[in-house]
Amino acid sequence: MSGINWSRVLLGGLAAGVVMNVFDALVNGMMLGPMWEAETNALNSSLLARVATTSMVGWIVFDFCMGIALVWIYASIRPRYGPGFATALRAGFAVWAISHLAFASLAFMGLYSSTLVLYSTLGGMASAIAGAYVGGMLYREEGAPVAARVVA
Repeated sequence: MSGINWSRVLLGGLAAGVVMNVFDALVNGMMLGPMWEAETNALNSSLLARVATTSMVGWIVFDFCMGIALVWIYASIRPRYGPGFATALRAGFAVWAISHLAFASLAFMGLYSSTLVLYSTLGGMASAIAGAYVGGMLYREEGAPVAARVVA
């Protein structure tokens, strides 16, 4: 058993981050954007204007970090579960569950509606699954044949 191929973790993680950013832009920007805006304005009317740009940059960076974490988890659990989509799905689910459990606190504290957080969480699940597929497809161990990737 070889160690983790860190260059492939980074490559796959950045690719997963791109996919996750696209999904999150569609879900949280285009589909849920008006709800996020209305609920943020209800929370504090000056908040949205102050953090609009920094918030977007923060979420973009967050998705890239989650993509790298996702592929790192995939590489870590691969020896136990084997290469493939099922293992990538496990890694994606782990990243999604951990991050969205934390985001659920936005609803628990009454800052945002449970409906908005639920929709965003479901979009996050789709994002993590798609990111896991792409990131896992690009990951392989040193010297491993191409057939050992997720698509196998």
